[in-house]
Amino acid sequence: MIQYRKEIDGLRAIAVIPVILFHAGLPAFSGGFIGVDVFFVISGYLITSIILSEKQTGTFSLVCFYERRARRILPALFLVIFVCLPLAWLLMLPSELKNFSRSLISVPLFISNISFWKDSGYFTATAELKPLLHTWSLAVEEQYYLLFPIFLALTWKWGRRCIISILAIISVTSLCAAIWGSINKPTAAFFLLPSRGWELLIGVFVAFFLFNNKINVSMKISQAISLIGILLITYSVFIFDKNTPFPSFYALIPTLGTALVILYANPKTLVGKLLSNKLLVGIGLISYSAYLWHQPLFAFARLYIINPISSSYFLVLSICSLVLAYFSWKYVERPFRNNKIIGRKYIFIYAISISILIVALGLFTHKKNGFIDRLSAEQQQIASYNQYDYATIYRKNECFLDITQTFKEFSVSCKKVVENSNTLLIWGDSHAAALSSGLRKKTPNLIQYTAANCPPMINMFLDFKSRCEDINNFILQEVKKIKPNIILLHANWYIKPQIQDTHIIKTINRINKISPLSKVYIIGGTPQWYPNLPLHLIRREVSQDKETYITVSAFNDLKTTDEKLHLASNVTNAASFLSVLEMLCNGSMCQAVVETNHGFEPVVFDYGHLTNAGATLIAEKIMTQLNSDIK
Repeated sequence: MIQYRKEIDGLRAIAVIPVILFHAGLPAFSGGFIGVDVFFVISGYLITSIILSEKQTGTFSLVCFYERRARRILPALFLVIFVCLPLAWLLMLPSELKNFSRSLISVPLFISNISFWKDSGYFTATAELKPLLHTWSLAVEEQYYLLFPIFLALTWKWGRRCIISILAIISVTSLCAAIWGSINKPTAAFFLLPSRGWELLIGVFVAFFLFNNKINVSMKISQAISLIGILLITYSVFIFDKNTPFPSFYALIPTLGTALVILYANPKTLVGKLLSNKLLVGIGLISYSAYLWHQPLFAFARLYIINPISSSYFLVLSICSLVLAYFSWKYVERPFRNNKIIGRKYIFIYAISISILIVALGLFTHKKNGFIDRLSAEQQQIASYNQYDYATIYRKNECFLDITQTFKEFSVSCKKVVENSNTLLIWGDSHAAALSSGLRKKTPNLIQYTAANCPPMINMFLDFKSRCEDINNFILQEVKKIKPNIILLHANWYIKPQIQDTHIIKTINRINKISPLSKVYIIGGTPQWYPNLPLHLIRREVSQDKETYITVSAFNDLKTTDEKLHLASNVTNAASFLSVLEMLCNGSMCQAVVETNHGFEPVVFDYGHLTNAGATLIAEKIMTQLNSDIK
């Protein structure tokens, strides 16, 4: 039996708190996601230590191992899932409930990481609205622990040195996969075991090192190294952000930091004393349940309130997750861990039976298309926009590239125009692609170069492989060759804080230099309704048969963004600014539906991507202004 270390529970608290606050959207904890990586190292260390201890005494059993995992993981997980079920029914649209049903199928089978990887995409439901998204890390762990004990059982007779050598090769291979994948396949690298296994193996190596060994260094060295370890973790929490490639060599910082803390922190060191604090130890004890509760609380709050939520509200929810965690730890986790209360036979029966039930519920919900019959015919029509087929009107894979494509995949048709006629080029991200469908109806000479998550701002690295920079440089070369009469710059400016810098000004100046006769327009961002406009329309029981204006709660922030863009256009004296907010809004109330020949349609199909009807409406207003300027 391994010796209990309070500082390990304290380290768990240091891991879970940043994760919760990161998911709460607190900017200060921009790298809080590294808490999962800390958990991986801790888990690798603890589980391996237990296995090594049992192997030494001859008491190790695969059945006993998986029994402990079931006792540890499943009861609280099942509780959270069952609490999620009625909330999902009440708050989710059919398409969202159908997506949730896939979680119900995958989570009990511990393949949710694979499911979320396959379900990922630029226009899929945002991560913050998926109540069980965080279970991907549990899936990674359980996939690992399906293999690792078997590996040790098969190789134990080969000796410690051989085992460590094999694991070292696997670890280096996994790290290389993480580094390569973070650049070339970032979503797969994030979710899948092959690029995460090395993090768990760091904990394994620590366990092997400490097994029957003690760290024989001076107190000063232990103090210094454990302090470096905790500082590496802290640095990662506050310096990393969503643009940090992960997991890559950057993940070495928090994981090695965790290893140093485990190795050198003890009750006599400053770090050991800090982590042994009663509050941190208490949070550490309930950290698993806290991790389980926080994401569903945040996701359903966002779905219920359907407007941006203040940081103070999320702080309250964070505290609530800890309260719920305490009760589920006391009344669910602890009793099920006690084999005197619930025997092995019943643990396995409960685990298998409840897993089958949850999977069956998921399959049934998926087959019923999220129980779309819950909604009226009109509501069903509105809800259908959550599954809007944008590919054709955006010219996907031709003139609108997804996040996996490079500039080389732009089609030659993107710049096919009528000779000797005025040309209009639209340049931007997915929001620009949405607007292009309306502009195409108004002019035959539309050149479209748009790419997911790439606003038209040069010298700005939006991702770690400089994909956007390459795309934008390519577009500038096309501008130099074509010299279009009019260039429209459009994007979801609201989520690009870089507009406060000089990138947009640099872009305009570059255009003016290589194509001085081109008239440049910055098109402001569209109104945005969170989590999506169809949900707002259904919740408010809005009829589609009339023009409807709905409050945009983040209107002031959007307006501020508009003002910055307007200022940027004035600084250059080479561009004009057109505000979509002024076109569609009366104060903070913005037009939400638009009349078409086939009835009424929402202006946007999600939070802010224009429908074909919405794009047509705005394109008409833009072209009216352009024609006025030309005259």
